[in-house]
Amino acid sequence: MQAQAPPIGRDVAGSAAAVDPAHGAPPSRRRRLVAWGSFAVTLLAAVASAVLDAVTPEAARAAADATTGWIVGLPGVALALPGALLLQRAPRNAVSWVLAGTGLLWAADGLAQSWLVHAVQSDPPLPGAAFSFWFVQRFGATLLLGLPLLLLLYPDGRLPSGRWRPLAVLSLASTAALPVLLTVVPSEIAIARAGEPLPEVLGRIDVDPISLPLPESLALPLLRIAFPAAVLGVLVPVASVVARLRRAEGEDRRRMRWLLWAGLADVLVMAGALLVPGDESSAALSLAVALTGAAVAFGILRPRAVDIDRLLGGTVVYGLLGVGAVLLDLAVVAGAGALLGDRFGERDATLLTLLVVAAVYLPLRAPLWRLVRRWVLGEREDPYRVVSGLAERLERSDGAEEQLMAVAAAVAEAFRSPYVGVEVEQVGGGWLTAEHGRRPAAAQSLPIAYRGEQVGRLLLPRDGVRAQLVTRDERLLADVVRQAAAAARASSLAAQLQTGREQLVSAREEERRRLRRDLHDGLGPVLGAVVLRIDTARNLAAAKPEEADRLLRQARDDVAAALADVRRLVHDLRPPALDDLGLAGAVRQQAERLLAPRTAVTVESGPDADDLPAAVEVAAYRIASEALANVARHARASSCRVELARHADRALVVTVTDDGVGIAPGAPAGVGLVSLRERAAELGGRCSVQCPADGGTVLRAILPVDGGGARD
Repeated sequence: MQAQAPPIGRDVAGSAAAVDPAHGAPPSRRRRLVAWGSFAVTLLAAVASAVLDAVTPEAARAAADATTGWIVGLPGVALALPGALLLQRAPRNAVSWVLAGTGLLWAADGLAQSWLVHAVQSDPPLPGAAFSFWFVQRFGATLLLGLPLLLLLYPDGRLPSGRWRPLAVLSLASTAALPVLLTVVPSEIAIARAGEPLPEVLGRIDVDPISLPLPESLALPLLRIAFPAAVLGVLVPVASVVARLRRAEGEDRRRMRWLLWAGLADVLVMAGALLVPGDESSAALSLAVALTGAAVAFGILRPRAVDIDRLLGGTVVYGLLGVGAVLLDLAVVAGAGALLGDRFGERDATLLTLLVVAAVYLPLRAPLWRLVRRWVLGEREDPYRVVSGLAERLERSDGAEEQLMAVAAAVAEAFRSPYVGVEVEQVGGGWLTAEHGRRPAAAQSLPIAYRGEQVGRLLLPRDGVRAQLVTRDERLLADVVRQAAAAARASSLAAQLQTGREQLVSAREEERRRLRRDLHDGLGPVLGAVVLRIDTARNLAAAKPEEADRLLRQARDDVAAALADVRRLVHDLRPPALDDLGLAGAVRQQAERLLAPRTAVTVESGPDADDLPAAVEVAAYRIASEALANVARHARASSCRVELARHADRALVVTVTDDGVGIAPGAPAGVGLVSLRERAAELGGRCSVQCPADGGTVLRAILPVDGGGARD
C-alpha cells in the first residue's frame, strides 16, 4: 500500500454544493446586487480609462513614459466577470472575492494610469494626479498578492491544511512585504531603488502624498529583501498546486487541471509577449490574466463543460508550434535580410514566411500532436507497442500473481491511468487480484473474457479523460486483458497441475500405507493363526484326531475370512466384475442385483464402450452403480434404462433414466449426488441431474477419455 500524504485541504464537497444550484437556494437579491455591482464598478473604471486614453494625445503618454491605461484595466474586467459569477453562486468561496477584488484593483490601476497621463498634460496638473501616481507606482504593487492567493485558495476557498498551512501563511506574508513597503517608503528611496529617473513631466506633481519618514539606511535594505522575498513567496503556492495535482482524484483532479491549463496558457502567452514587444505584448499579458480568470470560473462552476485534457493537449501542440514558427520566421527573415540587404523587401519577407510555415509547420503538426496525446492519454494510440510491451513483461514474470501485476502496470502505462485493478477467477475457485496505484473512490469495471466466458474484471478510474474509453480503446483493452487472462489461466493451471501431482503422489502413498496396514493388521495375523492351528493339528492328529479336526475346521474358517478380506481389498482397488464381465456386463449385473424383479432394467452399450482407460471405467461403473442404488431407494420406478456411449471418441457418456417420481423442486442435493459430481470432476468431467416435465429422472455424466476435459 502507498503511504497517504498529509492532507492539503482539498475537500471541495462543500464548495461543490455551494456552486451547484441544485444543492442550494437560488441566489438572493442582495447576493446578485453585490456580485454584479462589483462587476459594474470594474467595468465603469475600464470604460472611463478607455475614454481618458481616447482624449489624451499620444505625445502626452510618451512624455509620461506610460502605457495605455485601458490595456492595464482590461484584465480587471476579465477577472471581475468570473468573480461576479462566483460571488453569485458561491459567495463563501474566497476565490470569488479574490477574483472580484483583484479585478477591481486592476481596473482602478488602469484608470489611475489614464488619469495620471491626462492630468499631467495640463499646467498646473489636474487634481488627483499625485494620488494617481502613488496608486500606480506604489499601491498597485498589491496586485502581486492576487496570484499566490488564487493558487492557495483554489478551488474550495480555504488555505491548505496540515503542514502546508504555516507555509502558506509565510508565503503570503513574504509576498505582501513588498507592496506594504512600496506603499509607505518615501518616493525618493523607491525611485533610487528603481534606478531610473522620473520623466520630466511628472516632476511637476507631488510624488510623495502618502509615506512614512523611514530613513534610507532602513528602507533600502528592507526593499532589497522584499523583492526576492516576493518572488520566493510564489514558490509555496506553486508547490501546493503540484502536490494537489498529484493527489487529486475525480472532480478535484479535473478542477486542478483547469488551473494547470491556465498556467500553461500564461507561459505561452508570455513567451509570445517577449517576441512581440510594445503595447501588443501588454495586451497579450492581459489576455493571459483573462484566460486565468476564465479557467478558474470553469474549474469551479463547470469543470465538465470542456474536455480539459484535450484542451491541454491542443494548447501544448499549437502553442509550441506557434512559438516555434515565430522564432523560425524571425531567424529566416533576419538571415535573408542580412544576405540580401535592401533587395529584401516586406513582400519578400511575407512570401518567405509562408514558405517556412508550409515547409516546417505542417509536417511537424501531426507528430507533435501524437506526442502530446501520448503524454496526455498514454500509448493507446499505438496498440502494437502496447501489446508487444505487455508480451515482454509477461515473459519476465513468474507465476500468475506477477503476471497480473505486469498486466496492471502495462495498462496503467499505456492509458496513463493512476489506477488499474485486475481480478481473475481461478480454475479451482478463488480470485487472483493485482492493483497498480491507489484505488479511487469511484471506479468502472470492464469484463475480462476467456474462451467466450467471463473470468474476471478490469477496474479503472471512472472520472477523467484518461478513463473515457472509445470503442478503439475498449478493443485494445480487450486484446491486452485477453493475453492477461490466458497467461493467468495458464499459470494457475500450471500451479494446480503441480498441486495435483503432489496430491496424487500423496494419495498413492496414503493408499499404499492403508494397504500395508490392512495386510499387516488384518490378513497377516489371520494367516499366522492359521499356520499355528495347522501345526497344532499335525501334532494332535495321532493322539487326538477329534481335536485336530476341530483345529483344521477353524483354520479353514480363518482362511475363508482372509479370502473375504482379500476380495474386499481387491474390490476397493477395482471391482472384479469389470475384469470378468466388462463395463456393460458389470453394470448389467449390478442393475439386476439392485432392481430386479421390481423394476425392468435395460443396459445399452456401444461397441467401443469397453475399450476405456481404467480410471474412466471404474468411475463409470461407480457412477452407474450409485445412480441405480438411488433408483432402487427413492424413485419407485417401473423401468430404468442405462446407456453407455462414446462421444466423438473423446468422452464416455453415462445416462441413467427412470420413470419414477423424480426429485422435488428445491430439494438439496444428497450425499449420493454430491459423490457422483465429485467422481466426474476428478477426471475433468461433469455430472448433471434433470427431472423432465413428464416425470422421472435423467442422470447424465460426461467423462473425458483423452484427458482433455468434458465437452458437449
